[in-house]
Amino acid sequence: MIKEYIEKARIARLAAGAAVFAAGIALEKTAGALSVPPVVVLAAYSAAYIILGGDIVLRAVRNIAHGEFFDECFLMSIATIGAFATGQFSEAVGVMLFYQVGEYFQEMAVKKSKKSIAALMDIRPDYANLKKGEAIVKVKPDTVSVGEVIIIKPGEKIPLDGVVIEGWSMLDTSALTGESVPKKAAVSDTVLSGCVNQSGVLTVEVTKTFGESTVSKIISLVENAASRKAKTENFITRFAGCYTPVVVACAAQLAVLPPLFFGGVWGDWINRALIFLVISCPCALVLSIPLSFFAGIGRAARKGILVKGGNYLEAFTSLDMAVFDKTGTLTKGVFKVTGIFPADRFSGDALLEQAAQAEAFSNHPIALSVMQEYGREVNRNKLSEYAELPGYGVSVKLDGKVILAGNQKLMAHKEVAFQELQHTGTKVYVAADGVYLGCIVISDEARPDSRNAISALKARGVRKTVMLTGDNAQIAGSVAAELGLDEAYGGLLPHEKVEKLEALNLEKRAGGKLAFVGDGINDAPVLAMADVGVAMGGLGSDAAIEAADIVLMTDEPSKLPLLMDIARFTKRIVWQNIFFALGVKTVFLLLGAFGLAAMWEAVFADVGVSLLAVLNAVRIIQRRSKNG
Repeated sequence: MIKEYIEKARIARLAAGAAVFAAGIALEKTAGALSVPPVVVLAAYSAAYIILGGDIVLRAVRNIAHGEFFDECFLMSIATIGAFATGQFSEAVGVMLFYQVGEYFQEMAVKKSKKSIAALMDIRPDYANLKKGEAIVKVKPDTVSVGEVIIIKPGEKIPLDGVVIEGWSMLDTSALTGESVPKKAAVSDTVLSGCVNQSGVLTVEVTKTFGESTVSKIISLVENAASRKAKTENFITRFAGCYTPVVVACAAQLAVLPPLFFGGVWGDWINRALIFLVISCPCALVLSIPLSFFAGIGRAARKGILVKGGNYLEAFTSLDMAVFDKTGTLTKGVFKVTGIFPADRFSGDALLEQAAQAEAFSNHPIALSVMQEYGREVNRNKLSEYAELPGYGVSVKLDGKVILAGNQKLMAHKEVAFQELQHTGTKVYVAADGVYLGCIVISDEARPDSRNAISALKARGVRKTVMLTGDNAQIAGSVAAELGLDEAYGGLLPHEKVEKLEALNLEKRAGGKLAFVGDGINDAPVLAMADVGVAMGGLGSDAAIEAADIVLMTDEPSKLPLLMDIARFTKRIVWQNIFFALGVKTVFLLLGAFGLAAMWEAVFADVGVSLLAVLNAVRIIQRRSKNG
C-alpha cells in the first residue's frame, strides 16, 4: 500500500513539474507580446527545477557530506545549476525532467527483470498449522521445533521440511524446481518447504527448523547472490570510480584553459564544460552491468537453477572441464535388478525367490532392489538365524537349509563352487546348502538426460568430461562409455577425489574453468575446491548444497548446458552495453567539447543511453528460445 502511494506521488510530481515547465516555456515565448516580467519567467522555471530536480540536488549535497563526490547526482546538479547561472533556464529544467523520466522507466525495467526473483521469494511461508493434542493452532514457521506435527491443507504452502505420517496429496514443486509436473506425496515421503499442497490434507512430522529448511536456504542463496560480483562488474565499479574524477577535471580544464590562453567567450566554454559533464555520467555502465548479471541469475532461477553469485555465472562462460560424481548425479542413485542369471537346472524365478528369502530382513539398497523385483511378500516366520556378514553378504536358514546371498568373496569363503559373471553391475551370488543357484545383477540406472547433457557440453566447447566415483573401476568405465565421458576414475575415497581434482586442475587451459557436479556429503570437499561447484538440489545432501556455488533443483544434468547458454547470453549483453555506452558517450563528449552538442543531446547521451542499456539487459529475462 505504501509502495503504491509513493509510486503515485512520484508520477504526480513528474506531471506537476512538466506542467510548470511547459508554463515557463509558454511565458518565455510570449513574454514580449504580453509584457511578462522576466522575474515571472525565472520564477516558473525555478519552481519547475525545484519540483523536478530538488531531490537530486539534496542527494548530491548529502553524498558530499558523507565524502562521496563525483557521482551522477553531483554531475547533474553542477551541470544544471551552471546552466541556470548562464541563463539557459529551459535547458537546465529539461535536463532534470528527462533525467527523472528516464530514471522512472529504468526502474520499471529493473522491476520487470526481477519478476522471477520476486516469484521465488513468494515461496516464503507465512504460517504453519501446528497440531497440539486435538487442536490446530496457526503459528509462525520459525517457532515450530523438530519432531512437532503440522497439518498442511489443500492450497497451502508447506512451511517446513518434514516426513508425511498421514494422508497423501499432489504437490506443486515448481517454485523449487521450475518444473510444472505435480509430485505425489504419501506416508513416509519427505516433503520440502516452499511446495504447494494441491489436493489432500497432509499430516507432517517436522524434520528441520525453519532456519535449516529448504525454503529458507533457497531464499538466502538468492538474496546473497548479488553480493558476489562477477569480474566484469568489479571492473566497471573500479572504472567508474576513476572515470568520473577524470571527466570532472577535463570539464574544468575545458571551461578555463581555452578562453584563458586562446581567447573566446567565457560563457560559451563554461556551457560546453557543463554539457560535457552531463554527457559524462557513467550511470549506463554502473546500472546496466550489475542488472545484466542479476537478470541472468533471475532467468536461471526461473529454470530451476540457483546461482549464488554473478561471478559463478560468469565462470560458466569459459568452462573448460566438467567433472562429475556418478551415483545420484549422472545416475539416479536408485538400484534396480538388470539381469538374472540362474545356474544350470535352476529357473530365474527360483533364483529370485531364494535371493528374496535371504535379503528379507536387510534394509540395504541392494536388498531392497531384490525385494522390489520379487514383488511378493516373504513369510519371515519361516526364516531363522539371519546374519549379516560385513564385506560379504547375508546368510539365513529356511526349512533347515542355509541360503547365502552376497559377493564372490562370500562364495569363496563358504567354499561354494560358482561361475564368476563378467557383466557390469553389482553382482549378488546366491547359494543354498552349498549349491550354487545363480547370480543377480543390480545396476544404478543412468539419468535419461545424462548422455545428452555430456554431448551438449562438448558441443559448447567443454574440452574434457570426467567422472570420479567411489564405485569400482569396472562399473565406472562401463557408465563412462555409455554416457560418452572422456575419462573415469573408480574406487575413490573422498580424499582421493580431492587429489584427483587437484591433478585435473593443473590440466586446465589458461583462463578455463573447472566445474564439479555432485550430490553426496562426500562430495562437499571437491565441490568447495572446484572453480564452480554444482550440487543436485532435489536429492543432494545439505552439506553438498551448502558447499556448492550452483544448485540444480531438478537434479537434471541437462540444466548444465542450459546454464552455459544463459551465462554466455548474459556476458554478450554485458559487453554490448559496455561498448554501446562508451561508444556513444565518446562521440557526444567530443561533440560537446567542440560546441556541436547542446544540453538536449547531452540528455540523450546520459539518460537515453542508460535506458537503452537497461532495456537491453532485460532481454535476458525475456529471451525465448529452445535452449532456454
